[in-house]
This record gives sequence, C-alpha cells and structure tokens, in this order.
Amino acid sequence: MAVPSLASMLTAEEGLRPISLDRLALVAVPALAVVWLMYRWSLGAGGAIYALARMLGQLLLVGFFLVHIFTADGPWLVLAIMGGMMFVASWIALRTVPDQRYKLFGKSLIAVAIGGGGTLAWISFGVLDLHPWYAPRYLIPIAGMVFSAALNSVSLAAERIHSELERETPIPEARAMAFRAAMIPIINALFAVGLVSIPGMMTGQILSGISPPVAARYQIMVMCMVFGASGLSAALFLRMFLKKEAE
Repeated sequence: MAVPSLASMLTAEEGLRPISLDRLALVAVPALAVVWLMYRWSLGAGGAIYALARMLGQLLLVGFFLVHIFTADGPWLVLAIMGGMMFVASWIALRTVPDQRYKLFGKSLIAVAIGGGGTLAWISFGVLDLHPWYAPRYLIPIAGMVFSAALNSVSLAAERIHSELERETPIPEARAMAFRAAMIPIINALFAVGLVSIPGMMTGQILSGISPPVAARYQIMVMCMVFGASGLSAALFLRMFLKKEAE
C-alpha cells in the first residue's frame, strides 16, 4: 500500500486527514522496542507497559468527552475539569517521592494551583482575551499544557531536594540545585525550539493551514507560558517544602 505524501493528507477544506487504526497501530513498534530494552536491562518494563496502556485509555476517553465538553455553554463544567486537572497533576508530580506523597500533596497542589493557575489566568485574560473567558475549546487544551509543565517541574524539584537533603547538602545549595534540575527540560526546549524541533502546537497549526508566522506567535506564547508555569510552581513548592523542613 502506497504511503500518502504530506501534501495529499492536507486539503484546504478538511485539514489533516484522520489516521486510520491500522496505521495508528504502527506507532507501537518504537514504543515496544523501548519496553524490550527496559526488560533486558531490568528497568521496570511493567511500569512502562502500564503507563502506555493508561495513556492509550486516557486519550481515547478524552477524545470522546472533549467533543461534548467543547459545547459547554457555562463556566462550571470547565472550572470543574480544570480543578480535576490540578488535583491529578499535583498527585502525579509526587511519583518521584512516593514515601512522602501524602505529606507533600497539599504543597504540590498549592504550587500547581498558584504557579500554573496564575499563569493560565494571565494568558487567558491578558494575552488571548478569550470570549467567553471560559471558552472550553481554547482554555482546556492550554490548561493541559500549563498544568503538565507545572507537574514536571514540581516532580523534578521534589526528587532533587529530597535527595540533596538526604545527603545533608546545605539548604541554600540544595534549593538552587533542585530548582536548576526542575528547569532543565524547559530550558533545553527553549534552546532547541526552531532549530531542533518545531513544537506540537505550532506543527498542528501549520498542518491545519495557519500561516507559519502566525503559528510562531502562538508558539512563543506557549513557550513563555510553560517556562513561567514551570519556574513559579517549582519555586513555590521548594519554598513551602524548605519552610516545613526548617521548623
């Protein structure tokens, strides 16, 4: 069967053609190769398989439900969904410190809510000026990017500060090392964007027919938004964590 070119997949009327299920199944090949390597190297392949299975189920479900959520004509459903996103993100962020998960959950939730939620509010009201302000088609995907960034930074900060304090590293140095570790992924992304990678949002907009300069503006917004959410959430978490340690 011939592989269609990218040009043939795009039309002015329809945008990107849906991926058939048989072609979607092909993405499992590199993923399963990594699982096999993890198994051979005794790195917990079962956890990776579980994560892949959860991802599959979660995305299939969210694809179904978003069709209905995007037609919401009031803010309460959107706010409830974003509250759930913050709650889940705060819990997942503490996977790196499982023995302190319950003790640190409140701090993680506050960090994600203020660092991520504050950034989201600034973007939605100040930059995008959404009408209505709760427009679910825009607010929910952007909230997903923000809370995911906050999740990752809090997770990295929690793991590193815990490790450094166990090694009895002085608190100011431990805080600096933890914050630096939390910011590595987003800073690497800032260096690579446009040179090594064209990020997902910009790629999706270009594939849907939006002008590359316009798509670039939105991607600049996303990168700054993610950088802000990551840094603020990590800093807030570290501040609350170390305040408790000092007591």
